[in-house]
Amino acid sequence: MPRERDPLIVGRVVGDVLEPFNRTISLRVTYGSRDITNGCELKPSAVINQPRVEIGGSDLRTFFTLVMVDPDAPSPSDPNLREYLHWLVTDIPATTGSSFGQEIMCYENPRPTVGIHRFVFVLFQQLGRQTVYAPGWRQNFNTRDFAELYNLGLPVAAVYFNCQRENGSGGRRL
Repeated sequence: MPRERDPLIVGRVVGDVLEPFNRTISLRVTYGSRDITNGCELKPSAVINQPRVEIGGSDLRTFFTLVMVDPDAPSPSDPNLREYLHWLVTDIPATTGSSFGQEIMCYENPRPTVGIHRFVFVLFQQLGRQTVYAPGWRQNFNTRDFAELYNLGLPVAAVYFNCQRENGSGGRRL
């Protein structure tokens, strides 16, 4: 796919969160029966429970780290908490899914209050097992710095969805 049509570039995921990379592993993220495709829209009520994540590959001795971040926290016009870490799973064996890995930062469901937020799933290949550890906080997480700290290199896959506050949830009280 030409770079200028890559939805990760069009959606500014490459740039705001990631460096350009070539996808080399399949990554399937599913909420209920809905597969995530780049730029699709999901309501907060559809993403309350952690998704099912399936990872490709062929060598069972290969392990992956999955990161889920919101680069638009707390609002797209003022993302001063960029990136907010929603989920971190390490030591996921190839050809399995996130449930086979170690959840080191539990899933925190998206609850955007202002604007349309991007929620990005990034998959990295690890150098070995038990080589990646939890950060001390969720806000101001930096996927690039995290990857550099743990020698993860460039991502091997990524996908994102958009989410915004549902109508009728909250508002002014009289």
